[in-house]
Amino acid sequence: MRRVFLGVDCGTQGTKVVLRDATTGAVVAVGRAPHQLITRPDGTSEQDPGWWIDALRAAVRDAVGGETFEVGGIGVSGQQHGLVCLDRADLPIRAAKLWNDTTTAGEGVALTEKLGGEGRVLELTGNLLLAGYTAPKIAWLATHEPDAYARTVRMCLPHDYLNLWLTGEFVTEYGDASGTAYFDVRARRYSDAVLAAIDDRRDWKRTLPPIVESLTVVGALRREVAEALALEAGIPVSAGGGDNMCAAIGGTSSLIIAGAAITAQMM
Repeated sequence: MRRVFLGVDCGTQGTKVVLRDATTGAVVAVGRAPHQLITRPDGTSEQDPGWWIDALRAAVRDAVGGETFEVGGIGVSGQQHGLVCLDRADLPIRAAKLWNDTTTAGEGVALTEKLGGEGRVLELTGNLLLAGYTAPKIAWLATHEPDAYARTVRMCLPHDYLNLWLTGEFVTEYGDASGTAYFDVRARRYSDAVLAAIDDRRDWKRTLPPIVESLTVVGALRREVAEALALEAGIPVSAGGGDNMCAAIGGTSSLIIAGAAITAQMM
């Protein structure tokens, strides 16, 4: 049976799956499935996280094509900055606001002023509070949809949500966290000051996922998910990464991350 690594990229327009030979690195198969997009004239750009799951299933089926492979590991990259809000059962509260949603521009300006200006924000995070980043999205939700905000128990990014679905583990990694604007890229930790400016009463330790290295194996493919994907349960899943840093490494970087993570685990 041919041994492969399975790479997933969940983008704005669709999800792609690539199988690469575990020994030679040759591309064995590619699968794709499109995403819908919710847009409005006010700058809204959103997607139902369930669409990502549906697309992942379809893309895996498209790539595998009825053949049987030994999958040595799975690595996921995903669109950055999107806000996924989960209830007590880890089900999405609402559609995820995406990186290109501009409805949050006002919240970014207000948070910047509250924190003492752009210079202070750069000191705290290494990033400005741009509309596309995650921090203004949280502030927007608290202001415009307080009921949904109150029902939100945990928050994560799109690729974190896919890893949660695959493994049941709630984690993120440093690269994706760096694009939230509530992460201090120098200290490599969440910024207490920015989070307090958003909401000084929320338990952020409970709300946000722990941060691990991209090469970490975060968990194993859950049995019910394996059945949905027609794969074997227990396949190691790496932390993966955000799509921008993965693209900087190369188009197959989610596979590199998966393979390196599995290799590190075996050493």
